[in-house]
Amino acid sequence: MTAPSAPLVTILDDEPAIRSMLSDALEEAGFRTMSFGRATEFEAALQSATPDVCLVDLSLPDKDGLTLVHRLALEQGATVIIISGRAQVQDRVTGLELGADDYIIKPFDPAEVVARIRARLRRGQVQPQSGNTALFNGWTAHFDSYVLEDDSGDKTPFSHAEGEVLRLFLERPKRLISRAVMQEILGGAAGESFDRAMDVRISRLRTKLREDPKNPRLIKTIYGAGYIFLGDVNWG
Repeated sequence: MTAPSAPLVTILDDEPAIRSMLSDALEEAGFRTMSFGRATEFEAALQSATPDVCLVDLSLPDKDGLTLVHRLALEQGATVIIISGRAQVQDRVTGLELGADDYIIKPFDPAEVVARIRARLRRGQVQPQSGNTALFNGWTAHFDSYVLEDDSGDKTPFSHAEGEVLRLFLERPKRLISRAVMQEILGGAAGESFDRAMDVRISRLRTKLREDPKNPRLIKTIYGAGYIFLGDVNWG
């Protein structure tokens, strides 16, 4: 029997066979699961359930999957993994740009899905020495609630994926961070999809930090080398 404290994985896919296959594999691996065939059912369940991981198909009968992924990334603290038959690079890039943490192409081996979920949860369970609140240059980043707060109290949400990049910068201020280091720490396959996803996440962070895109003060691009975060950071 699965332990009540086991991580909860929600599965949103309109194919019953895929829902059943994933539920069986995940429960055998020790996870709790909830399965849904429609986005409206899934969203209703989120009112009372807090999943650790959301598996979301993009081809849904009642809602656009990408829009749902984007909202989940901003409003839920869960890891969001897309499962989709759309195999084009641009589809994968778009999903990652909108805030998904991973993208798995159909058909897949359920053992791979289990392994990817475990890998994502292991990264999330690492307890950073720095804490969950960072103060820098008039901003406060709340990593427990995924919110940026300015010195006047105005709050701007950021996604789980954006938070991973922001924490990486704030934990290494005034140090060059190469793409290779970002890929090693954040996970994912190196290549065009990863590079473009990082570019978009950094661009969105700059926008939320009200940076001048032509001359950013905090997140500097060092062309051909990587990035440097130039702020002074205090952790709480």
